[in-house]
Amino acid sequence: MIGMSAKRKPPTLQQKKEEVNKKGLIWTISIVAGLIILFTAALIFK
Repeated sequence: MIGMSAKRKPPTLQQKKEEVNKKGLIWTISIVAGLIILFTAALIFK
């Protein structure tokens, strides 16, 4: 029983990590883009 559960857990953890990484990449890209837009707007309005 312990061996089966140990074998079944890693794939689900890997899938969750991949989903988290994709979401994290999207979040980081959007945050960086937002910061660039804010800095450019601040430079333009100065």
